[in-house]
Amino acid sequence: MSAGDMSSDEVTITVEVVRRLVAGQFPEWAELPVVPVPSPGVDNATYRLGDTMSVRLPRFARWEGQVAREQRWLPWLGPRLPLPVPVPLAQGKATEEYPFPWSIYRWLDGRRPDPGRLSDLGATATELAKFFLALQAVDATGGPPPEWSNGFRGVGLGDERDSAVVEGRVRPWLAALEGRIDTAAATAVFDAALAAPPWDRPPVWVHGDPAPGNLLARDGRLTAVIDFGTLAIGDPAVDLIAAWTLLDGPSRATFRAELAVDDATWARGRAWGLTALLPDPNRPATDANVKAARLDALLADLGR
Repeated sequence: MSAGDMSSDEVTITVEVVRRLVAGQFPEWAELPVVPVPSPGVDNATYRLGDTMSVRLPRFARWEGQVAREQRWLPWLGPRLPLPVPVPLAQGKATEEYPFPWSIYRWLDGRRPDPGRLSDLGATATELAKFFLALQAVDATGGPPPEWSNGFRGVGLGDERDSAVVEGRVRPWLAALEGRIDTAAATAVFDAALAAPPWDRPPVWVHGDPAPGNLLARDGRLTAVIDFGTLAIGDPAVDLIAAWTLLDGPSRATFRAELAVDDATWARGRAWGLTALLPDPNRPATDANVKAARLDALLADLGR
């Protein structure tokens, strides 16, 4: 999620807080070490608990609904998917010290698939496409719609709710980046997405944010898809974020072909990718060069 998606009510979470939560509610695990993970996340904080578990805690009030959503749906989805996903082991309760529900999961090995950590992007594209096809094929009856606590992931591009692609957010964002990026090209990408026909089939399951920070890799291959806080049923265009944040030109083409994505869905997905790659106008990005190259590729795609 972008910086604009966060509220100002961030909760302070420390190792000591997590230890007290675990000891107070799950005394059988009280003696296990609690260690911050290298990339703890923005919306949620993640800690390793012993060798086989992790603790995940929302940082902001907006995201507390993610806990119940993951607890409810990951046990149902996981066995139906070709890549491992988080397995909830327990749900913690809010306390006076920490005000939200929280989760304990089975630990999943792997590291963020940053550039150079995947040995074959073409194979990765095929594997990801199979994952999303399997996800979309799962019965979506009763699934969570786009809503406040999942960032309205899966909405249509014309939806006026506060998603990452709502026009009232994107237009000012682009205006603030004037002089830093090619805002004319970025605006053209967004306009094309708005003009594209909407998703006109039944809603399907979407991960909502399949960027590299929510994937794990080991020995050059993907090992898991994590962080299902933005899980929803809706327009699958949002999951094309992966095409722009992880893949290169040839593997992106493989990804699109494997998914059989039509032009309208590709245009809408390009807008989701745009918002994932636009820099924060208020601060420099730590991966500015990588993001800039990926943004250039996305902007160039419109003219092809």
